[in-house]
Amino acid sequence: MEEKTLKSHKIYEGKIISLRVDTVELPDQKYSKREVVEHSGASAIIPITTEGNVILVKQYRKPVESYLLEIPAGRLEQDEDPEICAKRELIEETGYSSNCFEKLMTYYTSPGFSNELIHIFLAYDVEEGKSNPDEDEYLEVLSIPFDDLLKKIHKGEIMDSKTIIAVMAARQILHLRNKQINAE
Repeated sequence: MEEKTLKSHKIYEGKIISLRVDTVELPDQKYSKREVVEHSGASAIIPITTEGNVILVKQYRKPVESYLLEIPAGRLEQDEDPEICAKRELIEETGYSSNCFEKLMTYYTSPGFSNELIHIFLAYDVEEGKSNPDEDEYLEVLSIPFDDLLKKIHKGEIMDSKTIIAVMAARQILHLRNKQINAE
């Protein structure tokens, strides 16, 4: 049963997100407020080298006060195609590029309070180049064997949800396709 929006009030507009408060009518005719984080969406890439390594970025994430290992990702520009965003972000953040991209999935990151959609791509046979991160990004680029990455996830050393979801989806697809990556 849907909730009917009666009123919507934007209380914050930032560079990355906006926050609005919606007054809604519930299915039982009662009223409630919903806080909604608006986000333009993002693309993320699980880049795999011909040797079977995954290219990751290590960066400090202020909201969790910690360094995280993540797959490269970035925010969609207005009306931007998600695959174009993925290709751009892969080069910007890591310097790697690929001519072989495959869309794995699209999902809502936190639908209880946000409309952010993230598009996950698998990039095969990535080749090293020169990175060009945003001026406020300080990234360390790492190359990790796929099976070591799985171990890091199971040991709790990787805590970023898009990375975990992408790695598990890629593992399944690569296993089903009998790729030359030891993903078991």
